[in-house]
Amino acid sequence: MIIVTTEGVPGREIVEVMGLVRGATVRAKHVGTDIVAGLRGLVGGEVRSYSSLLAGAREQAIDRMSQEASRLGANAVVAVRLETSSVMSGASEIVAYGTAVRLA
Repeated sequence: MIIVTTEGVPGREIVEVMGLVRGATVRAKHVGTDIVAGLRGLVGGEVRSYSSLLAGAREQAIDRMSQEASRLGANAVVAVRLETSSVMSGASEIVAYGTAVRLA
């Protein structure tokens, strides 16, 4: 599966548009992580546990989007975007979406 943020794939022709595909996941942080993050906030720097949590969430959302595109018979997803939102205190939703297409 080719996944790109551009509207097309250089050197390839889009022969069919299957439509919008998306994948989402909601991740919650652990209370222990909050304590470490609070301490990190006092001294500054990256909160690696949050970075890791969100990186995993992004990958899962992209994987789910790709699986939906495969079910439609697509071999690529173009114009891919990622969004995040807070769904409750301590939990975030990551959504990956794009246009499923078949390339020549």
